[in-house]
Amino acid sequence: MGIVLGFAPWIVYWVLVGNVPFTTAVLVALAVAVLSFVIGRVKGKPGRTLEIGAVATFLVLTILTFTLSQTFMERWIQPLSNAGIFVVALTGVLIGKPFVREFAEVDQPKDVVESPLFAKITTLLTWIWVAAFAGMTVSSAIPPIVDRNATILDTKTPLSFVCYWVIPFSLLGAAALASQFLPARMLAGIDDVARETSFVAYDEATIDELYYLAQEHANREVGPGKEAYNVKVGGMGTPLTGDEARKSWPSTYKVRDRRH
Repeated sequence: MGIVLGFAPWIVYWVLVGNVPFTTAVLVALAVAVLSFVIGRVKGKPGRTLEIGAVATFLVLTILTFTLSQTFMERWIQPLSNAGIFVVALTGVLIGKPFVREFAEVDQPKDVVESPLFAKITTLLTWIWVAAFAGMTVSSAIPPIVDRNATILDTKTPLSFVCYWVIPFSLLGAAALASQFLPARMLAGIDDVARETSFVAYDEATIDELYYLAQEHANREVGPGKEAYNVKVGGMGTPLTGDEARKSWPSTYKVRDRRH
């Protein structure tokens, strides 16, 4: 759901552009982008690249729409908007903040977020979206380059409606499908991978008490519907700073669906 909200300004824009005046489309999209950004800050969440990029993109599009001619915008508003989301997504990857990861890590356990597999999946999915946005940008730029009379309002010329609409949104749909099905394939068997954690116990705790505490701690980490199993406790605890009566004990566990 989070990533859908992140795309909200773009979805609103794509629905409106061509169906209402361009000024209305970009202003409504800009308002949704600003509102989404403000709500995130009120909730104490850090600014995500997709949210910040949406505000910047639609601010620029709003300025262009009010300053350039209707004819120019009919030809170029689609490739410009596609280029905007492409640059936003690409920038996020290049600065180490893939937008898919920023949304996917919400409510995930810390050990999952910090795992190499999580980073690999979210980076790959973001690159898929970047490729889709790049294809959308190139496709929608073909009509105004090839035909000086091209317009996104033209529903009769194949060059216009295919390159402005059909190809870009087919690529968008393909990226959405990949985001739906690819993670499940890549995550197959992830629950069989031992996860590392640590828990606190008194120095004089018996081995049975240590395993009990390790089990309880692991079950709290895995979340609802799951349970920890094959819990193992490390052989040496580390005394806590300022409290030598207690130690931090390393442990590992695997995850499976909770058995009722």
